[in-house]
Amino acid sequence: MRLLLATAATLSLAATSLLATVTRTPFGHLPDGMTVDAFTLANVHGVEVRVMTYGATLISVRAPDRNGTGDDIALGFDSFADYLTKARFFGSVVGRYANRIGRGRFTLDGAIVQVTPNSGANHLHGGARGFDKVVWSGEATERDGNPGVIFSYTSADGEEGYPGTLKASVTYTLTPRDELILEYQATTDKATPINLTNHSYFNLAGRGRGDILRHVLTIDADRYTPTDDMQIPTGALTPVGGTPFDFRTPAAIGARIDTDDEQLRRGKGYDHNFVLNASRNEIRHAARAVDPSTGRTLDVATTEPGVQFYAGNNLDATRNGFARRSGFCLETQHFPDSPNHANFPSTILRPGDTYRSKTVFTFGVTK
Repeated sequence: MRLLLATAATLSLAATSLLATVTRTPFGHLPDGMTVDAFTLANVHGVEVRVMTYGATLISVRAPDRNGTGDDIALGFDSFADYLTKARFFGSVVGRYANRIGRGRFTLDGAIVQVTPNSGANHLHGGARGFDKVVWSGEATERDGNPGVIFSYTSADGEEGYPGTLKASVTYTLTPRDELILEYQATTDKATPINLTNHSYFNLAGRGRGDILRHVLTIDADRYTPTDDMQIPTGALTPVGGTPFDFRTPAAIGARIDTDDEQLRRGKGYDHNFVLNASRNEIRHAARAVDPSTGRTLDVATTEPGVQFYAGNNLDATRNGFARRSGFCLETQHFPDSPNHANFPSTILRPGDTYRSKTVFTFGVTK
């Protein structure tokens, strides 16, 4: 297989059917005039992934169904301007700390650290201007002939209240096995918490093609982390057995989502961290989603100890461009509010150490 690096404004998969390609094009401008570029990665099977420098964001994933018909299965926008006005973290890399930190406060090495509260009293997805709202540098790359892009960003000491200058990168690689590999890396000059993830919403029937309630989901987790009424983990690791959170065997997302359950009421549906089975730091299967109508499948593997399953309960067509529950997220991560729970896996990165995390999204079809 050959790799073609290009800067053409358009890409014809038919014309490049024997090539894996990565193409860089302008996508938009920030109010200050800074250019935002998009990279299109394509493999020989017709899978096409588009990502951009703003937020290291996954804009779209075009994948075939059981009949070979392609469609965009990731919620995103054709216009860059929409990413500035319809905020729900669509496809973004979020950090420094994905998910929530209770009251935006934690103790680190004996000192109290206050980060920006931006979700009521709590800190969510990195603060008011997290990694989703900055422009990363982007560079086309290839690994063993596979198209990719590496995004890099330096977060200054004190940004959103976090200690230390953090140098972060995320690499997207598309393989001939229809895998989209995300590899995160970071270093710091002061101890700091870090928890990076990608916040893509998927609808395997196709973007804008109804809700995801008939999608069938499996999550390889025996436990989850219940939350209080502010959606902050209580610290418990609760068995999923006998609850609406048991996805150890395949179940439709909509089968139990509106059950009269306190945890579901707090999240307005599923918006919870699942404690993945198997050992930490080794890549292993985490979840699988199947759309019966098209046969499209999504398998998620990760080195992370948790995955946040979010059913798009707060999406609103008038505000966000997408209707409620028209997409789902499987955000591979460390647990929410880990800096405040000694029994959770640590998220503290120290000088001299390197943060590494890997997640693989595999797109496929079933009969």
